[in-house]
Amino acid sequence: MTNIAGFQSVGVVGGGQMGAGIAQVCATYGLKTILVDINPKQIETARTGIAGSLEKLSTKNVITAEQKIAAIGSLAYSSDLSALKDCDLVIEAIVENERIKTELFQTLDKLTKPTCVLASNTSSIPITRLGAATTRPDKFIGMHFMNPVPLMKLVEVIPGMATSEDTTRRILDLAAGLGKETSRSADYPGFVVNRILMPMINEAFNALMEGVATAEDIDKGMKLGTNQPMGPLTLADFIGLDTCYAILKVLHEGLGDPRYRPSPLLAKHVEAGWFGRKTKRGVYKY
Repeated sequence: MTNIAGFQSVGVVGGGQMGAGIAQVCATYGLKTILVDINPKQIETARTGIAGSLEKLSTKNVITAEQKIAAIGSLAYSSDLSALKDCDLVIEAIVENERIKTELFQTLDKLTKPTCVLASNTSSIPITRLGAATTRPDKFIGMHFMNPVPLMKLVEVIPGMATSEDTTRRILDLAAGLGKETSRSADYPGFVVNRILMPMINEAFNALMEGVATAEDIDKGMKLGTNQPMGPLTLADFIGLDTCYAILKVLHEGLGDPRYRPSPLLAKHVEAGWFGRKTKRGVYKY
């Protein structure tokens, strides 16, 4: 059985795009991995998506045929949280809502063995607060993967105030063992990536709202003018407009700075249920 930084078995909670991607990467590197989602239909969607992703990556020689086989053999699925009771590490990748995450971690705290490290894939919610809801804040940390997880190299590692150096070191070593690069951030709202990225996306919405340019021209200007792989509005649709809105609210409330106030146009899209690619409608139609 593969052992990376003392971790042999990893649980991932949340079968959406992020959770499925995290589970896929852990399994690809030989870790015994279990993906849990309380919705059985989401589990089947994740299973199908992971199989397709592994096949595509193997065909393109991004991973070896051996890694594909190892991933399939190392990955299990469940809709029961109790399946995580023997894991060495559990990574949460559910909705970006502090109350729901806190309730989950309180359950995991009672369910998992005392040595298990708990990690959140949150993109903005304070790690210290989430960790304080458990009896093991020293074994609680942020692991913010980038989307799509199997292709993006970065993991943002965020220790909370009470996170031990041993936990931080092990998570940094684990990320490296999964073929990722890491950046370490202090536990402030939005950490590093989203503190810089979200104001750009927000300003793109403000520019669109004020009629400065069309969505297409805003995206084209940022792609060709600043050498970004996709424009900010296309990226927002990819991330999920509901997620962008939630992150901006955390930034605005946590830092008290009006520059982080979510754009009214972004708020209107969220109110309409236009979340981007996942709902087939956001700034653009899909």
